Amino acid sequence: QVQLVESGGGLVQAGGSLRLSCAASGRTSSTLTMGWFRQAPGKEREFVAAISWSDTSYADSVKGRFTISRDNAKKTVYLQMNSLAPEDTAVYYCAADRSSRITLSIGNYDYWGQGTQVTVSS
Repeated sequence: QVQLVESGGGLVQAGGSLRLSCAASGRTSSTLTMGWFRQAPGKEREFVAAISWSDTSYADSVKGRFTISRDNAKKTVYLQMNSLAPEDTAVYYCAADRSSRITLSIGNYDYWGQGTQVTVSS
């Protein structure tokens, strides 16, 4: 089992920045693919970004604004979010996939955190 705990959400004005963190514990491995997803009210959960051992992937809506990174020694994944806009408002979830290859599919992720709220005011 892998446990994931997100932190770093909050309220920010449009144009501002936030950094989300996801701390992993349990049977973790540096080969885990880690992903960030988000779910806005009334919408389906959607892919935001993912990082494997050697690659990253981003949703088109966040490319150039968000950066995903990982610190394997700390078993932590980060999502740096810049130039935030009101449409980025959502609950952000961290997820882990035991596959070493990046996947954008929600169903492929084995473990999920509880989510952290990000609210961007206009």
